[in-house]
Amino acid sequence: MPKRDDIKSILIVGAGPIVIGQACEFDYSGTQACKALKKEGYRIILVNSNPATIMTDPEVADATYIEPITAEIIKKIIIKEKPDAMLPTMGGQTALNVSLEISESGFLKEHNVELIGANKEAISKAENREEFRIAMQSIGLETPQSFIAHSLNEAKEKLNHIGLPAIIRPSFTLGGTGGGIAYNMEEFNTIIEDGLKNSPNTEVLVEESVIGWKEFEMEVVRDKSDNCIIICSIENIDPMGVHTGDSITVAPALTLTDREYQELRNASIKTLREIGVDTGGSNVQFAVNPKDGRIVIIEMNPRVSRSSALASKATGFPIAKVAALLAVGYNLDELVNDITSTTPASFEPSIDYVVTKIPRFAFEKFPGSEPTLTTSMKSVGEVMSIGGNFQESLQKGLRSLENDLDGFSELTEEKYSKKELKHKLSQTSPDRILLIAEALREGLSTKEICSITLFDPWFIEQIKEIIEWEELIKKEGIPKDKKNLKLMKSLGFSDSRLASLTKTNESEIRELREKLDVRPVFKKVDTCAAEFKTNTDYMYSTYVGDIFSDEEYCESLPSDKSKVIILGGGPNRIGQGIEFDYCCCHAAFALSELKLESIMINCNPETVSTDYDTSDRLYFEPLTLEDVSEIINIESQNGNLLGAIVQFGGQTPLKLSKDFQINNIPIKILGTNQDAIDLAEDRDRFKKLMDELNIIQPNNGIAQSANEAIKIAREVGYPVVIRPSYVLGGRAMEIVHSEEQLNQYINEAVIVSGSSPVLIDSYLRDAIEVDIDALSDGEIVYIAGILEHIEEAGVHSGDSACSMPPFSLKEEIIDKLKSYVIKIAESMNVKGLMNVQFAIKNDKIYILEVNPRASRTVPFVAKVSGNPVAKIATKVMTGVKLKDLNFEEKKLKHIAIKEAVFPFKRFPGVDTILGPEMRSTGEVMGIDKEFGIAFAKSQIGGGTIVPTEGTVFVSVKDSDKEKIYEPVKELELLGFSVIATGGTSDFLNTKGITTKRINKVLQGSPHIVDEINNNNISLVFNTTETPQAVKDSKSIRRSSLENSIPYYTTVSGAIASVEGIKAIKSGKMNVKTIQSYKSKN
Repeated sequence: MPKRDDIKSILIVGAGPIVIGQACEFDYSGTQACKALKKEGYRIILVNSNPATIMTDPEVADATYIEPITAEIIKKIIIKEKPDAMLPTMGGQTALNVSLEISESGFLKEHNVELIGANKEAISKAENREEFRIAMQSIGLETPQSFIAHSLNEAKEKLNHIGLPAIIRPSFTLGGTGGGIAYNMEEFNTIIEDGLKNSPNTEVLVEESVIGWKEFEMEVVRDKSDNCIIICSIENIDPMGVHTGDSITVAPALTLTDREYQELRNASIKTLREIGVDTGGSNVQFAVNPKDGRIVIIEMNPRVSRSSALASKATGFPIAKVAALLAVGYNLDELVNDITSTTPASFEPSIDYVVTKIPRFAFEKFPGSEPTLTTSMKSVGEVMSIGGNFQESLQKGLRSLENDLDGFSELTEEKYSKKELKHKLSQTSPDRILLIAEALREGLSTKEICSITLFDPWFIEQIKEIIEWEELIKKEGIPKDKKNLKLMKSLGFSDSRLASLTKTNESEIRELREKLDVRPVFKKVDTCAAEFKTNTDYMYSTYVGDIFSDEEYCESLPSDKSKVIILGGGPNRIGQGIEFDYCCCHAAFALSELKLESIMINCNPETVSTDYDTSDRLYFEPLTLEDVSEIINIESQNGNLLGAIVQFGGQTPLKLSKDFQINNIPIKILGTNQDAIDLAEDRDRFKKLMDELNIIQPNNGIAQSANEAIKIAREVGYPVVIRPSYVLGGRAMEIVHSEEQLNQYINEAVIVSGSSPVLIDSYLRDAIEVDIDALSDGEIVYIAGILEHIEEAGVHSGDSACSMPPFSLKEEIIDKLKSYVIKIAESMNVKGLMNVQFAIKNDKIYILEVNPRASRTVPFVAKVSGNPVAKIATKVMTGVKLKDLNFEEKKLKHIAIKEAVFPFKRFPGVDTILGPEMRSTGEVMGIDKEFGIAFAKSQIGGGTIVPTEGTVFVSVKDSDKEKIYEPVKELELLGFSVIATGGTSDFLNTKGITTKRINKVLQGSPHIVDEINNNNISLVFNTTETPQAVKDSKSIRRSSLENSIPYYTTVSGAIASVEGIKAIKSGKMNVKTIQSYKSKN
């Protein structure tokens, strides 16, 4: 069936900000869909609130709306653009929910807009737990025994049918938000209440426990002619009870018999047919009882999912692209497989390697959170590794995580007792796979470990074999012959792991390997297990093959072109996310324009950078010295390798570039040299340079020991900000108020030493923080963007809302800031991007830090200014001059707000107060001609329900009382009632604002948390300072979060929120494309 010609324009709904459960895999899928449909001649209209995505670049769609993804906003876009169709399956749960809401209101029918990809009935049948259960029963598929509840009382009444433990799954949520496993009534009550709050239709499914069963997923694609193909099977190594996004998974499934696989295959296809998904991809999840083989279906996603991205990268099959084309009428057999260029898309992929996905967690960012995995997803990113066997793939995955593992590294120098290990193994912790290795070292049997963890014994036996080889290596040393060393490497052992096992160093192992000519070969991911030739250069390394042969065929075949390596950012984590991947993609785009071959190295399956058509050549490999050096070696064998770009992948490539230098790896670093990067990171050298340039820093000192830290803190004066060297995302940064707190910090948070010094800064209370992104070619310095933070200095720049252009800075201050940036860029000989952070207090400018690399603000600056900053920086790094790029600074006629999005709801009991350590997972953008409307859009885009009436609760520290008066007065004039705690209440009443007094929590009920929980509060302003005050007011912030009440913990945030409320009440919130803003500057 040819494509539909009755459709001319399509509205694609994006996924919004990066959150746990819905990360940058939807940028990958959305970008694929936009490109594919645009190429087919359709006019593409896109709505997505996330500025950090490739998807929202102005070239990807014809009309791009960086606007909140709400029914109200999308209706305005539909009225304005009049699309013929709406594609809701590329934007995760967010897009699906909002599309269903609009469809059910009758609006789409009224405006002749057709839902394509999945219709209203299919979405509802898959997402509504009760409808799904009935549908599965009708086709003979079993679901776990369950019931639906819409209230706590209803849930309690029905619980007798299934008993405890029970699994609770809220309807229409992403990543299992609000769900969990209840083992007792207290947990049951808590999870039910939380689940009902998080479900858009106040509905939860309560299921019988299938904890410990094996979990499998099938990625399926179906077209209108009922052609169905399985893209790949995925097996969760962790048993049921751990969310699939938090589980280590492998593809293909490794412990299924062929008969079991065929049963799941047939069940998946039956499910798609029953639900009615006939134009695209779906993910179907099953649980299998290992004792009797009983199969139950858990759920299906009638859309491109997190697992779809993994399946695409695992097989090379572009699920999102194919799904988009099926949605406009094509059949699978009418589409060509891009990887082979010869086979049709109806050809079911097969793979001759093993893929492992390992999640990355950030519990350390959320003190007080339990590092326990449940059915509610908690991981912030993931890595994917490819190997010739499971052991090689798994060990490559472990070293890809960038958390100091080089394989099955020991968790502690002190050995655990068997009793301790058994207890730890019973907990579903993020490091359970490493604990299994520890247990095997201590002599626990496979049977014992399986009985505790409920892992399949096959996986335990595979790990056991690795541990047995480790013990042999410790005893006998490294094999000195080629055959046995190659055997070691084929089990996935890295050079650094072999070095630590033999108490040597990595360079010695590398030298031995090179001397014996033990090197990996590179194989292609080709969708067809080498049955057909492929010209797509998507590769992985392996040592698996005939260890007796010297003739193992390498498929890399480097070209004879001039080429550049781009080092990616590895797994998403807090502090290093999609923004850096965005920059890496733009590097590939720029190199293409310069007619240079781009070579991408990365291990993140969620991203656009690891799409097969982003760069000319893709190596899906760990970002370690060993793995990258081998790619450098192979690519140097033909053509002209000009160098590597390390500025764009965050801290990961910067650490690697230093390793290249130390180990004499023959690769040129393009752009700013290594010495300048070191200077910016080395607090001592940086301080000296700032003194030379007469740019003042806050009073500070550099401590290289605990005693020195205490001495410097006394001299600087409390409170102080502690900043360790060589960290990203403010890791372990803290505001310290007393010597007692400093001692605790030194003992628990960091090791202060000569090789790990810390900078101790005076804390600039109430200062304004400013971020500046600049470009330099060594001659000209161009100021790309100046961002004024809305939160005061002390809140990490990645967590603060910020405005571009600045909204309150004087022109003379801005000019002075620019002159400082130019001086710094020139003195450091920056070539490429640079980010500088300043604090301004009483019109005095203090420099905080300089990063001679891409910062996380680059995509935002690019969208707001209309200049592809990362692309320009890439050209500069290859030698192009800024003056030849017709570049000029523009005075903006609009204002944009970047707002951070936080995962606090995923971590019960964690305080939501912001500080110098970054905790946000993503961002949204609000853009308009007026500050208030732009800020309001940023709040709505971030999921805040902005109130226009009701009661505001105010409790602020003494130094904020005068400053809070004006915004509270404005709210009173807007019709809000005001309540406050003692001191704040007295102050506001004396200033003429009618304020009702309410108890603090410590003063007893009825207190403020009672009022919040009773839904009597619409807005919260709460500022604190001392550790005790922060502790005392934690319950206010936490209850506000749990009741979805907007809360602001800085006065500047409170002031901005009032501007937003005024803007919403004025009714002036319109929608405009990002392209129209660019054309009017």
